[in-house]
Parts: sequence; C-alpha cells; structure tokens
Amino acid sequence: MSSLPTVSVCIANYNGMGVIDDCIASVLAQDCGLQVEIIVHDDASTDGSVQHIRVAYPHAVLIESNDNVGFCVANNRMVERATGKFVLFLNNDAALYPDALATLYKAAQSVGQPAILSLPQYSFDTGELLDIGSLVDPFLNPVPNRNPERSEVAMVMGACLWIPKSLWQELGGFPEWFNSIGEDLYLCCRARLAGYPVRALGISGYRHRVGGSFGGGKVQQGRLSTTYRRRALSERNKTFVMLICQPVLLLAVLLPLHIVLIHLEGLLLSAIQRDSALWREIYAPLLFRLWGDRDKLLTERSRVQSGRKITLVDWLMPFQWRPWKLQMLLRHGLPEVK
Repeated sequence: MSSLPTVSVCIANYNGMGVIDDCIASVLAQDCGLQVEIIVHDDASTDGSVQHIRVAYPHAVLIESNDNVGFCVANNRMVERATGKFVLFLNNDAALYPDALATLYKAAQSVGQPAILSLPQYSFDTGELLDIGSLVDPFLNPVPNRNPERSEVAMVMGACLWIPKSLWQELGGFPEWFNSIGEDLYLCCRARLAGYPVRALGISGYRHRVGGSFGGGKVQQGRLSTTYRRRALSERNKTFVMLICQPVLLLAVLLPLHIVLIHLEGLLLSAIQRDSALWREIYAPLLFRLWGDRDKLLTERSRVQSGRKITLVDWLMPFQWRPWKLQMLLRHGLPEVK
C-alpha cells in the first residue's frame, strides 16, 4: 500500500491568528479514512500566526515566505510541495464539515474524468447558505447558485476547491501575475474550455467567514462592503479572464461593452460618492494594465484557446444573462468601498 497521502489540503495564511485554528481543526476532524496531508503557506504574517502554527501543528508542512507574495504564488508553491493525488485549496477563514473530504473523494471517483469540485458554502456566523458554486453573467461576475439540483456550474470559489494534482499541472496552476482575486474564476474557465467538468456538490459543505482573509466582498447590514484593493484586483482580473477565456465571437461584443460600462461605473460612483480615489485607484488603471500586459495576455489567450474542446453552446450553459452588478445595485444600493 502506498504511503503517499490521498489528498493534500493547502491553506494559504496571512495574519490568520484569529481563524487558523478553526480551519486546521476542521481538517484534523475529518471522518474520511483517507491519508491527508496539511500544507500551510505563511505569507510573511506579522501577527504571530506562523509561530503558532509551527508549535500547535508540528505535523503540518509549513512554508514560510520572507515576502508577501500573494494568493496565487502561495498556492502554486504549496501544490509544488504536495504529494497527494488530489489537492484541496482551503481558505484559512473556512472550516470543513466533518464529512467534506469523504464527500469530495467519493464524487471524484464517480465523475469518470478529472474534475474541479466544491461543496455548499455557508456563512460562518449565521449558517446561511451562500452558494453551491456560481454561474456567471456575460461579464464573468459570479452569480451564486443555490439550487442543489444544479451541479454543473461556471466556477467554484477558491475558498474550498478540489482538483486532481494532474489536472492542476495540465492547466498550469494559477497565473502568478494575478496576485490575488479571480484566480479561481480563471482556473475554472480554463478547465471548462479544456472539456473538464466544474461541479458543486449539493451535500456536505464548509463554513466561511467571507472576506475574513482578504477584507471586503460581502454584504453588511444590507449593503455590499468591499475595499479599494479588493475591488481593483477583482475588476482587473475579471477583465483579464474575459480577454483570455471568452470565445472570440463573444469577446468581440462583450469586451468593448465591458470597457465602456466599467469606466462609466467608475465615473458615476466617484461623482455620486464624491470620492476621486474610487476612479483613481480602481477604474482608471484598468486600460493601462490591459495595454501594458497585452503581450502576456494575448500569448495566454492563444495558449488557452488552442486547447479549447467545448462548443460555444456548452460554454454558455452556466451563464445567467442578467448583469449581476445591476441586480446587486437594485437589491443593496451603491457599494461601500473602504
């Protein structure tokens, strides 16, 4: 019998002293009968959490970074060290249900081909169901799926993302130039274009303090709350994914429309909220980044599209055509950006 683990649970940590124990404890409490490897990448924390992890969890593989390198680099490093057949990316502010790994492993065995999988996501504080994976709108904004009968989705959140290590290597991992945010959207789009399923299972689950590890990105007191940095990375990286992954017929229509609408959004938000930093820090840099990274983006697009194995109809199956930002605006009003 092989002594290698079945699954490597990879946890990126940055200043997670208040959440990391719940996360690792949930992995140690798994009722699955599988050999599990825990790998933690500490991204130059300053809160003492790396010292705590070293002492409290001596059997975990701990990668200590001298510099803050971001989520993509951290996860790529962990998978490089991972020895499991499968990898589970788990946010340090998330905690698994006790049967999570058993559920994911059973599903992976039954799919019949490599696949990206995840579980229902619940609010850590209230227990509310947040999503069972996500659909996307035409501009690749994630739209929460709450239908347990719908397993085929456009993407699953990187807070709890299961993937065979062989598939990760085939797809090339996370683009390190993304830094953080949107890397899960990219990976799921890449997998779908290459003909691999992306599925969110309707059973078991994980609890998540949304925004706990990065800040923002959730509704507070009926209003969407986010940060300048999160919003800037989100808008930039979603645009990158659109340019890389959207089939050419869609891209020709949607990318120019997206560029116009995103800058109109920035101008209106800045004017309404009388905050020029919104425009200066979030929206204005987008065109400069697209132009500055054009060679890299076009090279990546060529590589990704050359391996496309699904039809346009299949690509569009998990799309919802109503713009998600408009729905959120009507439901919660203008976002609060801190």
